[in-house]
Amino acid sequence: MCGIVGCVGPRDAVPFLLRGLERLEYRGYDSAGLAVLTPAGLQIRRTVGRVGRLAENLAQSPLEGSPGISHTRWATHGPVTGANAHPHRDATGRLALVHNGVIENHDELRQRLLAEGHVFSSDTDTEVLAHWIGKSLDSATGWDDYLAAVRRALAEVRGSYAIGVLDARLEGSLLAARAGSPLVIGRGGQESFIASDEQALSGMAREILDLEDFQIARVASGSLEIFDRAGSPRSSPASRSLSLTEVDEGLGGHPHHMHKEIHEQPRCLERALEGRLDEDGATVVFAGLHRTNRQLREIQRLVLTGCGSTLHAAMFGEYVIENLARMPVECDCASEFRYRNAPLDTQTAVIVMSQSGETADAVAALRESRRKGALVLGICNNPRSTLARESDGGIEIRAGSEIGVAATKTFTAEALALAMLGIQWGRLRGLPAAEATQLLKELQSLPELVRRTLDLEEQIARVAQRFAQAPNFLFLGRQASYPVALEGALKLKEITYRFASAHPSAELKHGVIALVNPDTPAIFLAAQDAVYEKNLGNIAEVKARCGPVVAFGSDGDTRLEALCDATVLLPATGGLTAPLLQSIALQLFAYHMAVALGREVDRPRNLAKSVTVE
Repeated sequence: MCGIVGCVGPRDAVPFLLRGLERLEYRGYDSAGLAVLTPAGLQIRRTVGRVGRLAENLAQSPLEGSPGISHTRWATHGPVTGANAHPHRDATGRLALVHNGVIENHDELRQRLLAEGHVFSSDTDTEVLAHWIGKSLDSATGWDDYLAAVRRALAEVRGSYAIGVLDARLEGSLLAARAGSPLVIGRGGQESFIASDEQALSGMAREILDLEDFQIARVASGSLEIFDRAGSPRSSPASRSLSLTEVDEGLGGHPHHMHKEIHEQPRCLERALEGRLDEDGATVVFAGLHRTNRQLREIQRLVLTGCGSTLHAAMFGEYVIENLARMPVECDCASEFRYRNAPLDTQTAVIVMSQSGETADAVAALRESRRKGALVLGICNNPRSTLARESDGGIEIRAGSEIGVAATKTFTAEALALAMLGIQWGRLRGLPAAEATQLLKELQSLPELVRRTLDLEEQIARVAQRFAQAPNFLFLGRQASYPVALEGALKLKEITYRFASAHPSAELKHGVIALVNPDTPAIFLAAQDAVYEKNLGNIAEVKARCGPVVAFGSDGDTRLEALCDATVLLPATGGLTAPLLQSIALQLFAYHMAVALGREVDRPRNLAKSVTVE
């Protein structure tokens, strides 16, 4: 959540800040603002809405100076107003601060500050943090005092934060600190940078390094100092290169990023498969797990955990791995996992999943699992993320940059990673070579099957447009298609704002059937698999109560066509890959319904791409 960019150097910081914010707008687009040190002193510009509106504001009322900090907001505390936009000042007005995270004891700190006469202009926890840090600096006379004061202030803060501080007393440098929220430092040419995500600095910084939890950094154009929570100097962590070529985030002829990313899935899946299928051994090899076959065979239980779309991918993985590896697998929502006293031991592997690798709940689940002695494996799209760095081993899903807020290619890549993991673990636990070989062939055919599914887009669009005015939807599936139904319902909710509820098909008669009516379409996932006949029976139950049915079935299924109001027949394939084709069809279904309804597809209301707060 929220995007931070800071810049320090001899040139005007404003163009760098705006360029970086545009790249981070997927983190939050409720409001935007920046602060720079100008010859006239500290100046701030803030506006409700997108970064583009901030740029228009600056075109009318220019600022020029350096250093500078900037922010694009996803609202946590307080409504979307100009007063709640970042940056925020302290009580003296000499300090400006931007923040990503949540200060859990902000009410307590606010009351203490109010008792001392502080006056607040916003509802945010961030303004409280700015006042709290500013108050501690009243007696600071040099850098050592300044650092000690900031350390004391942050020691009383509970919650998560990544902050950038701009203050003339820092003499041409920025202060950065983090605890639980990501922050990187970039260096390139004459400028140095801080940012929530290295993506913000593409084309500007040559090298990137990660600030660790509870570290404080003083960032200048030609120097970098890092200190731990005790105030002791720390050596700079190893840096990594960052291309000075701008990342191509254009639409490439597509109307939206989401549409582009849906169509990128065949190539994404090809990348995810490359170098990992061992046909001679009839297995899958993930070098990043850093474990021998013997060590993996000693694991007797798996726990899969994630949030949102990633949790649905984990649920798909539960079906697949249990079936192929014949071992106990359970799924848990990462936001609940850390608050349960889950029994874990050295024979348990916890697979923590997060598309960004920075999801706060997922990182917390990782750390709790490690404390309890479990093997922790990470699955994410960013090999340099907190999740990747702190896991014992892991799998990069290789989906590439995803700009659209609604997950598409990252979901299918996560599900594919778990399908491959199921084959690998299955071979370690008795899965016959002949069966595994057939599954590998099925996976190798997946990119082409996805291309054929995408060829059905016009048909899917017509169905979506036909039912776009329905106020509510039911999504129903069985076995591994049930988590895909959950994901389809989530996609519809995220980008159309229509209510959708997903259930196992057989749960209809256990209460859900009360929702069936002529205005509530039921979306069935009904491939010709082992439970096909059961699904047909459930469809008949809905039709008997005058409920419209849209079914996503298998190519050539005339029985389904005769029974339903609308059908989309997908390429016929095996049980390992059919749910992935269904998920892509449902992405297109939600996308085209959102377009028909005039929704803002890439930036749906109230949502942000990377959930780095609890």
